[in-house]
Amino acid sequence: MSAKAWGGRFAEQTDARVEAFTESISFDARLAQVDIRGSQAHARMLAKVGLLSQAEADLICTNLDEIRGEIERGELPIRPELEDIHMHIESRLIERINDVGRKLHTARSRNDQVSTDLRLYVREAIDRLDGLLSDVQRAFVDRSETDAEVILPGYTHLQRAQPVMAVHYWLAYCEKFQRDRDRLADCRKRVNVSPLGCAALAGTSLPIDRDETARLLEFDAIAANSLDASSDRDFLIETASCLALIAAHLSGWSEEWILWNTTEFGFLTLPDAFTTGSSIMPQKKNPDVLELIRGKSARVMAAASQLLFLVKGLPLAYNRDLQEDKLAFFSALDTVTACLELMPPIVSGAKLNREKITARLEEGFLDATTLMEYLILRGVPMRTGHETVGKLVALAESRGCRLADLPLAELQAACEIIDDSVYAVLGAENVVRALQSEGSGGRTPVAQQLATWRERLQPS
Repeated sequence: MSAKAWGGRFAEQTDARVEAFTESISFDARLAQVDIRGSQAHARMLAKVGLLSQAEADLICTNLDEIRGEIERGELPIRPELEDIHMHIESRLIERINDVGRKLHTARSRNDQVSTDLRLYVREAIDRLDGLLSDVQRAFVDRSETDAEVILPGYTHLQRAQPVMAVHYWLAYCEKFQRDRDRLADCRKRVNVSPLGCAALAGTSLPIDRDETARLLEFDAIAANSLDASSDRDFLIETASCLALIAAHLSGWSEEWILWNTTEFGFLTLPDAFTTGSSIMPQKKNPDVLELIRGKSARVMAAASQLLFLVKGLPLAYNRDLQEDKLAFFSALDTVTACLELMPPIVSGAKLNREKITARLEEGFLDATTLMEYLILRGVPMRTGHETVGKLVALAESRGCRLADLPLAELQAACEIIDDSVYAVLGAENVVRALQSEGSGGRTPVAQQLATWRERLQPS
């Protein structure tokens, strides 16, 4: 039983099926780097408080660096009986430096060790995600100069509603992904709390210095309650929930561009490098990457739910159920990361089909709301103006023409205060010129928003 960190009180070997069932090295090996960093901080703290000599701490830290190199080169043998990456590293340390290596786990449990590793890993992941999200925002802002003059129909219920500048669409996604960045930044505050030193659940009687390990590992604070900290996975669930919202935004964008890429819409042409063909239909150019982003979002959302279900019935403190947290979280993180890495070149490489967009831009009476507001400015009650414009839309629809094509006499028959100035607010181009409220899709507000985003995304 000597291979087991807990084998002292057992008389029988662990069943091989149990070892296979309980191992986590197959998925927690990715924690190796943060585990070594946490162990080195722990060793330095033990030396500071006198539980290790400085020479012992230096020997441990040096050998952990060398073990890191072995892991990076793929030279650390995987042994299922060692269960996880933490015991693989500790076992290798003991093989190298004997009893000095056995001292490393002083005043530490795998419970607080795993939690510390996860927090370090999640903190790094959040920082990487923030960079990827900013790359996506920059891709939208960078293409805005090319698309500055393009007007698109805006939709509600997938029905044409009002015209907006194409850049307004791009900046809408900047806003969505900024909320994602803000959520991650806020979540990071709760991630960046050190549980190291809480041990199994009750802390330790040994004279450790938790503030020192927190300082060495760049945590902002230490967890206040050892019973809570040893089993807390709120930070992981919260991060997974942030990932689920990112996935929702990725999926919505994918769906929109899949529609825009259809012959029926014809707004957009996707870059060849990010589409695929058909094995039987030679003409096909399929948006498979976007479809997979849309599909993979389900995996991320399911992971957030899985983590919630995982902890919903757990009593304090640590329970082995929590080993399952990594499978769900790693899957969600990997999926979102892969999607975000693909998104900037797709955003940059897609082309708006301007001629097709312009040819159909006046369909759908996109100027109806602005015509109603024209009447409001002349003293017509909003509901009266709404009814009046609705009747004019029905009239134009019956004739197969635009509102701007109706003669002035017929417009005045519907509302006598209309004069020939009305034609200055009819048509998509006039509408985007008229839209002026802050944050709207008109020319001037969009130019202001774009300038703000360019400034905001300047490298620091």
